[in-house]
This record gives sequence, C-alpha cells and structure tokens, in this order.
Amino acid sequence: MLDKQKTIAKKISFQGIGLYTEKKVTITFKPAPENTGFIFVRTDIKGTPYMKANLSFLLNETEQGLILENNVFKIRTSEHVLAALTGMDLDNVIIELDNIEFPIMDGSSKYFVEAIEKVGIIEQNAERKYYSIKEIISYEDSKTGGEIIALPSKKFEIIILMDFNSKFIDTQNAVLKNLNQFKKKIASSKTFCFLYEKEEKILNRNNFHFLHYNTSNEMAKHYLLDIIGDLTLIGVKLKGKIIAYKPCHYINTQFAKRLIKKIKLLKKKDIPQFDLTKNPLFDIKSIMRILPHKPPFLLVDKIIELTENYIIGVKNVTMNEPFFMGHFPKEPIMPGVLQIEAIAQVGGILVLNKLKNPESYSTYFLKIDKVKFKQKVVPGDLLVFQVDLLEPIRRGIIHMKGKGYVNKKLVVEAEVLAKIMKID
Repeated sequence: MLDKQKTIAKKISFQGIGLYTEKKVTITFKPAPENTGFIFVRTDIKGTPYMKANLSFLLNETEQGLILENNVFKIRTSEHVLAALTGMDLDNVIIELDNIEFPIMDGSSKYFVEAIEKVGIIEQNAERKYYSIKEIISYEDSKTGGEIIALPSKKFEIIILMDFNSKFIDTQNAVLKNLNQFKKKIASSKTFCFLYEKEEKILNRNNFHFLHYNTSNEMAKHYLLDIIGDLTLIGVKLKGKIIAYKPCHYINTQFAKRLIKKIKLLKKKDIPQFDLTKNPLFDIKSIMRILPHKPPFLLVDKIIELTENYIIGVKNVTMNEPFFMGHFPKEPIMPGVLQIEAIAQVGGILVLNKLKNPESYSTYFLKIDKVKFKQKVVPGDLLVFQVDLLEPIRRGIIHMKGKGYVNKKLVVEAEVLAKIMKID
C-alpha cells in the first residue's frame, strides 16, 4: 500500500516562553496543501514572511539548539516542534509564530503531540516521497568523538548511545524501532542542562528550573528527539537505520548535510530507485488486455511499479525487433521516435488501467515537447521507463513526462500531451 502525505485536520495554537530569549510567543499550526512541507511564518513582521524548514537556512547550531535565518528573519529552537511534526508522521504544516523563539513548554514535544492527536490527522491525495539509504553514510566529530552512521533499512529507526564523561551520570541508550513509537516512548522526554551551564549564564537564570525526569534513560531519549527534529530539515522522509554515538545539534546537522549531498547527487544523476527483480504488476498478457497496441508495435513488456501519479515499465530490446532490419543493418539502433512511442504506451497503461473497459479506449498524441536523446539504444539493452503525470487529468487530456534509462543512465526524455478517446 502506498504512503500518502498527511496534514492536520484544523489549526492549533500554543502560548509559552522562549527558553533563551525569555520572550512570550504564540505559535499556531495550520493545515497545508500537498507538497508544501513544513513552513515557518513570522506573523509579527510586516508582510508575514515565511521560510521553509530546510537545512539551507541553517545559520548556526549550538549545544542548546538551532538557529535558522533567511534574508528577512530568524527563528530559534525549532527542533522540538519539528520532532513532534515528524514523529506524528505529518508532511505538510504551516507553523506561525509571533516572535523569534519557539516556546519551551515543558522541555519536550509532549504538548505539541497531544494537541496534534486531539485535532486529528487527515490523509491527502499526493504520494509521499522517501529517500532510502542504500549505502553506509557516516559523520564523525574529531573534537568530541561523536559519530552518526546510517545503514540501509526498510523503515526509519534510530539508536542513540550516550556517554556524558561524568562520575554522576551513567551511559544511556535509547532506541526507536519505528516512528509509531514516538508518541509513547520519546515525545515526553525533556531537555536538560548541566549546572555549569547555569553558572556560566548559557541559560537565563529566571527561566531555569529543575525538571523531574520520567525514565532512567530520559537524557538519551531527548537526544533521540533532537536528532529527529534536526534531520527533519533534510526536507524528505528517510528510510534507514541511524546509529548515533554522543550526538549533538552540530553533529546532527553536519550528518544531515552529507545526506543532502547524497540526495542531490542522486537527483543530478536522475536515477529513479526501482527494483527490476520484483514480480511484475502487469505482464505482457495483462498489458495486451489494456492497450490496443499489438506486436510488433507493442513496445512495453512489463510494468513493475504503478501509483496514481507515476508508472515504471520495462522494454527488452532484442535483435528480433523488426525495425532493426532497416535501422540500420550494419549498426542496429532503436529509432528515437519509437522510444517516444514506448513512453506514450507506458503512460497509456497508467491512465487506461483505471478505466472500467480499458480495451475500449486509446490515447492519441496532441503534442510532444522537450525531447532529448542522450545515448543510443541497441539490441541487448534493458530499457526502463518512468512516466509521471505532470498535472491532474482534465477532460481526457493527459500531460506526462517520461524518461528512459539503460544501465541506470538516462537515454531519452520527453513531455507528452495526449488525449484519451473511445475507440469506435
């Protein structure tokens, strides 16, 4: 079952005081449209400027929290709010505040989580996107000895190992096996400080008080809460196992920067993550029941992935293709126009499979645009197509973007405008 994006059912407001600035602040969570992400809005500044919750806006990270800044305003100590939003499995929320710092509340994410649960969460139509960790990614801080390692996993999980180098505090560990444990196990873990921080006025004296801790490993649990909030600034949901030894905001964000580089590199290579070994959703017999095309002009052999918004299909290019007899006898190359036709056929399956009697319909080109051929396609190639809907289908008009890959290299791409019509 595909994961869909989520937002809150209605707005929620909180009032409190910033831990470091001691300023009163009101914050409001509001529902947001699909693909919005988490957006900060300063309502106390003229024009109500906004900033996306993204690591690109990181101004500074201290032992006490994050500071984000764009060219108009700053915000600080957003990590507990971001941890609550991510921990409650949300994707799209507008976060309004009327001062620079978020309220500390009880030092945890508890009140944010409880309020979100009270107003409810609604599922949206858009599919959620993940970044799946495929290789070991790590960051080590030579000064503190702290380190974060990410390993491949089919889910998001975190292990925290803390050593405070103290006679009075034992080593502590904390584990989150799945995000659905966040509310019960992690959300109520409170922030803390050492007495020297109070004496050195790192914290404001008037806002300092001793907190009662709920569990013996609450400090480690709060570090786990913080790392969830900090990694939210990556801007995409993660699938991977995070093992963190002595993490802090600085180490968390440095590790997040490495992850972002990997994500950007993947986007630059433009390689979709598909598994060619899994059983097809549609084999050739199923495809022939959906499309009006028949051999030798059927240019897709199987469908391996299908959602409401995109489809992935595979074409085995062999020397038996009739077009190789004339294109070209001494250098067989798959014609570019047939690669575009294959994109259209894969896109046709995306659309026609939703109809009650797909065999009674066909799709016809209206426009082909932004066509690029990057590399020759020859006999023996396995041509993998990903076709995405660029906008909702209206009045039978389909606007799609298709890309073809051979050996994880982009070989062809095009935008296609087509119309669904009933066959007479």
